[in-house]
Order: sequence, then structure tokens, then C-alpha cells
Amino acid sequence: MNRTLILVGLLIVAIGLLWPWLSRLPFGHLPGDIVIRRENVSFYFPITTMILASLLVSALLWLFQR
Repeated sequence: MNRTLILVGLLIVAIGLLWPWLSRLPFGHLPGDIVIRRENVSFYFPITTMILASLLVSALLWLFQR
């Protein structure tokens, strides 16, 4: 459990440091993401982005468990 928490913490720090470059990637604006814009309200539901993120995390966890 300790090793897992350290790895998660290091991953969060790495994402934080790389955020200026990661924000330029096209994630979050993929086909299938739902965007509804009205006069005073914007609703954004990134369903495709969430599916890809889930697949990536699942693949990484599968690799680390082997």
C-alpha cells in the first residue's frame, strides 16, 4: 500500500509539472464529447475523453500488476 501511494503521489506531481504541455493536447475536445452552450449556461460532458482515460489507467494498472 505504501508503494502504491508513493507512485500515485509521484504521478500527480509529474502531471502537475507537465500541465503546460499536456493542456495543448487535443484531449477534452474529442468527437463524442457532449457540449451544450446556451445564452447563460455551458454544459460539458467529456464522455469519450473519460473512456480513453479509463482504458489508459486500466492498461497501466494491468502492466504494473504483471
